[in-house]
Amino acid sequence: MTLKTIFSVALLSILIACNDSNKVKKSDYLTLEEQEVIENNDSINTIITSTNLTTTSNKVILTGLDSIRLVSMYKIKPESDKNINYYEDSSYYRYHDKSEDSYNYFMPGLDIINGYNLINIAHYNLGNEKTSFLFKKPVLIKTVYYPGVKKDSLLKKPIQRDYFMVSVYDEDTNNDTLINKKDLRKLYHFDKFNTKKTQLLPSDYGVIKSTYDYKNDIMYIYAKHDSNKNGTGDKNEAMHIFWIDLNDPKEAKKML
Repeated sequence: MTLKTIFSVALLSILIACNDSNKVKKSDYLTLEEQEVIENNDSINTIITSTNLTTTSNKVILTGLDSIRLVSMYKIKPESDKNINYYEDSSYYRYHDKSEDSYNYFMPGLDIINGYNLINIAHYNLGNEKTSFLFKKPVLIKTVYYPGVKKDSLLKKPIQRDYFMVSVYDEDTNNDTLINKKDLRKLYHFDKFNTKKTQLLPSDYGVIKSTYDYKNDIMYIYAKHDSNKNGTGDKNEAMHIFWIDLNDPKEAKKML
């Protein structure tokens, strides 16, 4: 092998390593150190979080439950301005009440928040002025499903939800010291007052996607079975299908 060839191979290796490093830096992930938690009680606005993680609240999210509001919490760079929305104009929800109006959400009655570096959701009850968090430590949230504010219908009948669901990476299942999309994704149900959290699929499955059956008001969940127990969904592992009744979400039932 010539000196020129050796130099070319070395340069290529460096470029590949830098590219992989940039992918990790640009993607949303948590290290195990960032997920280590301490409980801070100095303020109602303080999240239960890590000393190694810089976070910020984002905005108040109106829900279809009059007394319940959500606040999104994000991971940011340590040098970033925590008041990430301070430059935005004030905004107000334009209330209207026309009985003939309905709104088509992602699934009837359920609006969504898509996550990128979304590490928790604060749950605030206006009735008792109490704040709680959906998760006791930082996680990586993929999707939050919550009761929509606007009127919605299914097959011309009014529909309203009174619960929350969250699709999330909350554990380093493949033991690579990172919590990211290579881990098994979980799906949880929370009651409207955030007093009960239920895991809807077995722990050895990772959620891949979901679809909706409007005839039966059912959510189908496609999930990989971690049959070799390596903590990730491999290409050769079987895809199984589960379903959840959105009228009364409980443990998912296996279809196939």
